[in-house]
Order: sequence, then C-alpha cells, then structure tokens
Amino acid sequence: MDKAVIDSSVAIKWFVVEPYSDDARRVLNEYQSGTLNLLAPDLISAEVGNIVWKKQRFQGLAAADAYLIIDAFRMLTFSLTASATLLDEAVRLAITHQRTVYDALYVGLSVREQCRYVTADERLVNAISAIFPNVLWVVHWP
Repeated sequence: MDKAVIDSSVAIKWFVVEPYSDDARRVLNEYQSGTLNLLAPDLISAEVGNIVWKKQRFQGLAAADAYLIIDAFRMLTFSLTASATLLDEAVRLAITHQRTVYDALYVGLSVREQCRYVTADERLVNAISAIFPNVLWVVHWP
C-alpha cells in the first residue's frame, strides 16, 4: 500500500469547500479505496480543530457543522507519529530552511518514512520542493 503524509491544509478541504477541494478529495478517494495509508504528526488534530474553530468563529460555519467536521475527521485512520519524536529533526529543518517547526514536522515525517508529503500550501512547496522533491502541492496529486 502506498503512503503519504497529509497536513491540515489538505484534510480540511475534505470537509469544507475551498479552492483545491476537488484535488484534496482525490487523495481522500485513494485512502477510502484502501490504496493509500495516511500519515501525519499528531499535531494534525489540533491544527484541524483550530481551522474548524476559525471557520466557525470568523467565517460563519455553523457550530453544529463544526462538530460534524470534527467527528468526521476523527473517523479517518491516520498513522499518527508523536511530534516529540520528530522534534529534533523538525527544528534542524526549520532552522536550515527558514520554515516553521509546524511545517518541518510534516517534512521530517515524509523524509523519515520516505514518502510523499501532500500539502495545499503552495508557498511551502515553492520554497522547499527543489530540496525535498517528495513535497507535493495537492494540485499535482496523481
């Protein structure tokens, strides 16, 4: 089975219509068909929760819908990695490549697992994909 690191910028698009939601759903479809294992640092749950809160607080998402999104997200079976086990490498990557530690946790996990890291953060992809060719903008998901 193929595997890919997925971040919150992709995961949220499975539940909320945003630019590139259709692209993100192609990733989800592979997971649901059983051909893709989703990996992420355990940080993803807090990030998704925070995005949902922001959408509820500032963008008019109904509270009931926010709870439904969180419930649906929890139904996904990610292979979660404790952020603490990625932290040394993430800090090194963040310092070396001038990225946040949050982003570097995902990059570090993809390096460790030797798999693609799929993100909807085009700026991140543009900044580091030459060095980390496994970092993939969600639009380019096969």
